[in-house]
Amino acid sequence: MSFGVVGPAFAIGKIGSSALRGISRNPEASSKIQTSMVLAIAFAEALGIYALVVSLILKFVA
Repeated sequence: MSFGVVGPAFAIGKIGSSALRGISRNPEASSKIQTSMVLAIAFAEALGIYALVVSLILKFVA
């Protein structure tokens, strides 16, 4: 489980860091940046959820 979550955790941190950097450089575009950030975080979080589902299947079914 922990190996499947390392990638999404790193990606979410990188996405948040980049979004904050972009907002600090261009505050007028903060709404567009935040929308893109939330969408990208949702996709990255989906990978973590898939890892959780696979680990639960392996634990209880296999």
